[in-house]
Amino acid sequence: MATPLTLNTARGADGAARVVVEGEIDLSNIAEFTQAIAHARAGTRKPITVDLGAVRYIDSAGINVLFDHADEVDRLHLIVHPVLVRVLTISGLSSIATVESAQTSPREDESG
Repeated sequence: MATPLTLNTARGADGAARVVVEGEIDLSNIAEFTQAIAHARAGTRKPITVDLGAVRYIDSAGINVLFDHADEVDRLHLIVHPVLVRVLTISGLSSIATVESAQTSPREDESG
């Protein structure tokens, strides 16, 4: 059974792409995740923001997709749930992409 994943892609007034992700990223939905980022990246040289603030789990396949799209320094801006900051730092992704901790609500901090 596929893990629930919601993806929304938009462009700002400046043409910069933003992908907002909710759910978990794993092998069962990696094709959707890959396609959303590739679609956002198509036709632009501007940095892409991937908002993973509502994602608490990403497996190695998801991290590999982020590496694939972080081929140029500062071309990928990640906003991630605080529980993922350490994983992305240890993986080395934070050395080739901007990784920013998302702000969480006090209630979410208590439940997480």
